[in-house]
Amino acid sequence: MRSASIRPGRPARGGTAVLAIAALAASLVSCSEDDVVTKFATALTQRDAGEAAGLTSDPTAATDALQRTFDGMGDARPRVTVGKNGDEHDLTWSWSLPHDRDVRYTTRVAAGGGKVTWQPSVIHPDATAGARLLYADEKSYGTRVLDRKNAPLMTWQTVTVVSLDPEHADSAEALAGRLAVADRTVTAAGLRKTVAGKDSPTTVIALRADAAKRVGSLATIPGVTTREEGRLLTTSPALRSPLTTGLEERWRGDVDAGAGASVTVVDGEGEPIRLVESFPAATAQPVRTTLDAGLQRAANAAVAREKRPTMLVAIRPSTGGILAVAQNSAADAQGPVALTGLYPPGSTFKTITTAAALKAGVTTADAELPCPGRARFGDRTIPNEDEFALGTVPLHTAFAKSCNTTMAALGTKLGDTALADTARAFGLGVDFTVPGITTVTGTVPPARTPAERVEESIGQGRVTASPFGLAVVEASLAAGTMVRPSLFDGEPGTADAGAVRIDPAVATALRAAMRETVTSGTAAALRDIEGLGGKTGTAEFGDNSHAHGWFAGIVGDLAFATLVVSGESSAPAVAVSGAFLRGAGGDLLTVVRSERAVLAD
Repeated sequence: MRSASIRPGRPARGGTAVLAIAALAASLVSCSEDDVVTKFATALTQRDAGEAAGLTSDPTAATDALQRTFDGMGDARPRVTVGKNGDEHDLTWSWSLPHDRDVRYTTRVAAGGGKVTWQPSVIHPDATAGARLLYADEKSYGTRVLDRKNAPLMTWQTVTVVSLDPEHADSAEALAGRLAVADRTVTAAGLRKTVAGKDSPTTVIALRADAAKRVGSLATIPGVTTREEGRLLTTSPALRSPLTTGLEERWRGDVDAGAGASVTVVDGEGEPIRLVESFPAATAQPVRTTLDAGLQRAANAAVAREKRPTMLVAIRPSTGGILAVAQNSAADAQGPVALTGLYPPGSTFKTITTAAALKAGVTTADAELPCPGRARFGDRTIPNEDEFALGTVPLHTAFAKSCNTTMAALGTKLGDTALADTARAFGLGVDFTVPGITTVTGTVPPARTPAERVEESIGQGRVTASPFGLAVVEASLAAGTMVRPSLFDGEPGTADAGAVRIDPAVATALRAAMRETVTSGTAAALRDIEGLGGKTGTAEFGDNSHAHGWFAGIVGDLAFATLVVSGESSAPAVAVSGAFLRGAGGDLLTVVRSERAVLAD
């Protein structure tokens, strides 16, 4: 038989099919490789380490490396795109960082058998086994929080954090003995309670640098460990205030806004291999506040005299700037009550009642009015404290002596909304939005019945006020218009009510009556403080068997309100106020003599 001949350069019929199949197979392999790399890039973009690792030749190693990188990059989000590069693929990484920054670079990967060939350089060209990417903020922790005179209020400081292992609770006695030199309130029982039920070492105290030095090393006490860390703290414990939370939030916001950053390839021990990108930090400006460090120290020392919850708020009328907010530890246990706690204001509200009566023209400052020890108004009987009686006296004297019966009688002559309207003109019942703090001034609802109007005229019934709210009232009286409180320099708060001018004649009459309160009235214990005017208040609450004690006043360009919860009379609040004003010394003098004072004494 003759065999078939095949011409050179011309494939046999069956060879054509073989070549076609081979070409198709190569195409399918190529598509498969492209597909797996694309899926890999998609999983990386979604920060899904498990999904991405499952597409590689070594899922275990890939999962660990990718997860460590995602963790190290914090909240940064990657976007990974694929490009063909010969037999391999380019992965272009674009990390979106905080503050609208980004980092871009390219890595190269191969694929085979439907898998991405895993190697550390998939993460970054300079990555080796165990390496990862690490994002770090570079912040200017040296930024200070300053008072109105540029004195430092808060700075970044190193503290020593002390922890106790629950398994060594029997060390509480020895530890408490050592910590007593820094904090007398620390007890062994308290330490044991702190760690009770815990399954790991628990923080029991953080010591400032000077306190840690006095305490010394605690290494010899079984179960006690220490570590150092940075914190933003007041420059001294004497500057403690419920305002510090808002100050720290502003400080952190400013520091974060000016923060620099870096992205680094680090090895398994966290040591740098290569700096990928860095962004220089901007110098954060100091946080400038309206507070006065001297007045804050004086306020803290004054409220610390009392064991009962005690608060004091001071505001500068000419600017609305908050000068000091102080609470003792008993008040701290109830939250930031100097700013948000609501209590019946008692006789301090007579400032509003008198202003409303003068504005309505139902009386004058010198009008002779009766002040009986007890008087009945409809179905409501109103007594003076201990039922003292003055007979017929000028309104300013009835005010200075805190005559309930006189004020209740004036209340009966006012309209149902007169007290509420007047209170809002002074800032009480107004909702302020003050950057850095949350505040509540009080509530003065319109009277629904004659009995409610009588009760509200002496600061009882449904009327409430916070120490902050009463300080706003006094500051507005001094300023002649409702102030807009502020905590940060140049950032006045906003209000849900427009400011209206307080009638100058009304303001003058009130200031004179307040001065008389100090020189010969219920606050005569403060008569040595030159130029001071104020109003005392005793406010019953609950079943009327207990009372809060108030004092609110103005001296120069300083207005303040003091509250002693369950003080039973105004005497404790007067005493705390006196300690504050006398203890402020030269710091008070600079405020009293301020050239920006709105009203002269």
